[in-house]
Amino acid sequence: MCGKFTQMVGWAELLALAEISAAPDSAIEAITPMRFASVIRRSENGVREAARMRWGLVPAWENDPQMGTRHIHARAETIDTKRTFRDAFAQRRGLVVVHSFNEGREITPTKTEQHIITPKDGAPLAIAVIWERWTGRDESVLLSFAMVTVAANKLIGTITDRMPAVIAPSHWPKWLGEMPAGVEELKAMLGPVEGDWDMQPAAKARPAKPPKPQPAQRELF
Repeated sequence: MCGKFTQMVGWAELLALAEISAAPDSAIEAITPMRFASVIRRSENGVREAARMRWGLVPAWENDPQMGTRHIHARAETIDTKRTFRDAFAQRRGLVVVHSFNEGREITPTKTEQHIITPKDGAPLAIAVIWERWTGRDESVLLSFAMVTVAANKLIGTITDRMPAVIAPSHWPKWLGEMPAGVEELKAMLGPVEGDWDMQPAAKARPAKPPKPQPAQRELF
């Protein structure tokens, strides 16, 4: 299942795409489990906002925030019944907007060949997530999320059997809780999406070269 994605953070474009009023300023990020990403959610005031959250959901009742390593993904088939996920699914749904995501072909039980999936037209994808607020004994607060996964589409099914749940823009208002939607309607949004996507093996790492001096610049998607 997906273990890495590239966050879309050309924030001027994201503000327009998501119709949110504010977002953190950042460069393009490669997000892996237990790192922070920007999640679009519905705020307590009922407006869309982007909040920084750690990938790896920590249920409110857990004592150790490192338990998030166990909850990177939430299967769509059981998301409304599994104790770890059901409250978040009912009340705290969000989206991560990505440029690309990775899936792995299992070579051996301990080795995978990573592939990068990218829309051919360069358009961003919105992946469904659920999120939680965890409070420590010292009153510190951690926001965390799990990526929703579904059965693989035809393309990704050639290397693995699961993929992230991609939410169409027309479904954003209901997924984010801005419009009412029942459990069955929400789960109907969670299915394999057939897109015009490119899938290529990830390039093998090369020895790092000393960087050349160049003027600072901000990357946009």
